[in-house]
Amino acid sequence: MRIAVLGGGHGCWAAAAELAEHGHDVRWWRRDAEAHQALRAAGAITIRDHRGTRQVPVGDTLRPVTDLAEAVRGAALVVIPLPSTTHQDLAARLAPLLADGQVVFLPPGTLGSVLFARAMADAGNSAEVAFAETGTLPYLARKHGGTEVVVSGYATRLPTGVFPNRLADNAFRVLREAYPSVETAEDGLSGALMNAGPIIHPPLILMNAGPLEHFDAWDIHNEGTQPSIRRVTDALDAERIALREALGYRAPHFPLADHYATDGEEWMYGRAAHEKLTDSGDWREKIDLLGHRYMLEDTRLGLSLLVSVGRWAGVPTPVALGLLSIASAVTGRDLYAEGRTLEGLGLAELSRDELAQLLREGFES
Repeated sequence: MRIAVLGGGHGCWAAAAELAEHGHDVRWWRRDAEAHQALRAAGAITIRDHRGTRQVPVGDTLRPVTDLAEAVRGAALVVIPLPSTTHQDLAARLAPLLADGQVVFLPPGTLGSVLFARAMADAGNSAEVAFAETGTLPYLARKHGGTEVVVSGYATRLPTGVFPNRLADNAFRVLREAYPSVETAEDGLSGALMNAGPIIHPPLILMNAGPLEHFDAWDIHNEGTQPSIRRVTDALDAERIALREALGYRAPHFPLADHYATDGEEWMYGRAAHEKLTDSGDWREKIDLLGHRYMLEDTRLGLSLLVSVGRWAGVPTPVALGLLSIASAVTGRDLYAEGRTLEGLGLAELSRDELAQLLREGFES
């Protein structure tokens, strides 16, 4: 299957390597065209995971390209494993290029499915395109050096929703050819409310703000995951699940407690997922509280979405709102006003029936 991978982050490297290694025809585009030069010179991506170290050669099945239209043309699947902070710009660039039958995958999306579809409508592109979003990246990955990516974990379950949902049958057929671990969620909003990043990361960065600003590097997933922080995370996740239930979405809700458990229900990265992450040592890093994606993506966009949908549905989200308020004080910015909210997406005035119709039919409805 021809697949376009867009972006140059850690997850993009892992996606390009894994999908090409599995025999797909991958066209890999990134904004910084010069950044592909080291890869072309090396002639291969080095991938290191539980199976060892090996190389995925640049060539017919893995082709770095400099033109976005070239990357997308003829692709059955467009994979965008980028932070949702990139969506606004990329959606506008991608909107006129998409064609009937294509599937755009946002792992994860923060309701980016609606944003990308809106950009298509604004561009006057009426092609039948499905936008899918899931709860996490398919990879726990970190890029090392110029051409190596280390994957410490692969997603074993990817709960995924499609917008508009009337295109879901074809979308899931295409998605599972690339990612067999994809599981069906009810629609794009259900997929967005599976996003684990806004549940894991805001408590970790805000409750570890002192060490993060004091030390040159700090592993929030190891030293920073203490019982008091876990209790806040559990309370925040309970708000997410209560919101899903109030909207009529069914279990499994993928509670974050399963991420930390060593037995019980399998989470998105399998069992003992937290141990895989901490054992890798790849998350000891310097986190700038003013500019890191945990603040600008998971807190500003992710928590604002939870608060916004909670207000619209009449479901209290005091922990999410409290963390978002503290983050606004830390950054000196109104993160809700900047966030990805139903108000910002033009959906806040819809009734439940109207939103359900939109999620099912798309903007043509």
